[in-house]
Amino acid sequence: MSTEIEFGVGFGGTLPPSEYPALAARLEELGFDVATVFGDLMMQPPAMVLATMAEATSQIRLGVGCYTPWTLHPVEIAGQLAYLDHVSNGRAFMGIVRGAWLDQLGLDTSKSLAAVSDTVAIVRMLLSGSGVGYDGRVYSVAPGTMPFYPILRQHIPLMVGTWSPRLSEYAGAHADQVQVGGCANPAMAPVIREFITAGEQSAGRPSGSVDIVLTAVTVVDEDGDIARARARTEVALPFQVIAGLDRTLDVDPALLERMSVLLRAHEYEAAGRLIPDDLLDKFTFAGTPDEVAAHAAAVYDAGVTRIEFDSPFGLTPASGVELLGTRVLPALRNAGYRSKTSDVA
Repeated sequence: MSTEIEFGVGFGGTLPPSEYPALAARLEELGFDVATVFGDLMMQPPAMVLATMAEATSQIRLGVGCYTPWTLHPVEIAGQLAYLDHVSNGRAFMGIVRGAWLDQLGLDTSKSLAAVSDTVAIVRMLLSGSGVGYDGRVYSVAPGTMPFYPILRQHIPLMVGTWSPRLSEYAGAHADQVQVGGCANPAMAPVIREFITAGEQSAGRPSGSVDIVLTAVTVVDEDGDIARARARTEVALPFQVIAGLDRTLDVDPALLERMSVLLRAHEYEAAGRLIPDDLLDKFTFAGTPDEVAAHAAAVYDAGVTRIEFDSPFGLTPASGVELLGTRVLPALRNAGYRSKTSDVA
């Protein structure tokens, strides 16, 4: 068997700035194809982190995964992407999501699909240099509005992060990839594929034009029990948001309520201990290198093009990256899973 896929990692944007260059350089040495940095609420601005990584690397693709249209205007997103694309010599890609936890800012996010659509259209218009302007439902730009900075590429690949049928369908018509965040469940791949296909068909695009990406908290260690214990703590907060989004699962509302009480008290470890073992594996890649490799293989077999092993990676970021690169990726390669863009012996 030979299956062409991509190997990726995702950063939460929470590390000291000095740690990113060495980690990025090592990821490239190990043969990873993609590094993304998430722009969730109160995390470091992802384009800044990625610009630091760009200076330490030459091949790995660098993606913002993802912008939200509510906390940064599309004209600012266009400028950041253009800068990142220059310093990375054309390795940047754009991710966009509806966004989570934004109720803390008192924002009205009810027009999320329109906001995403307007943002993508404005960014593309600005990078194209056309100056035609854009009249949208949430964001508009007057004709003649042009960047004062140089543009390396007029088209930067687009990734839409979502669990939603409507946004997935939009991505099928307009994007290059759909990222399902916080998901390690192979059963979600065909569900998302169905949504994407509807969008591809509506836009007259060939079936399979849009790739599927799954990203989830990852903790790999030689001691699988310790790895899973750490993963429970790390996944507790996002689990509260995404558990109800997986259409293949029936998560007990009472469990979510018990977790919510603990999370409000910042008792993340206690909240994580409430997650049943079978559910944990749907939202994390956790365990020994062999266990994580087997889990990843099942996800790739379900039709996923790229897995982004999300931070913290291991008991420390550096140890997790080493085990992912020296144990998990080689196991996948030996099983016939080959990177579409790079490979190492």
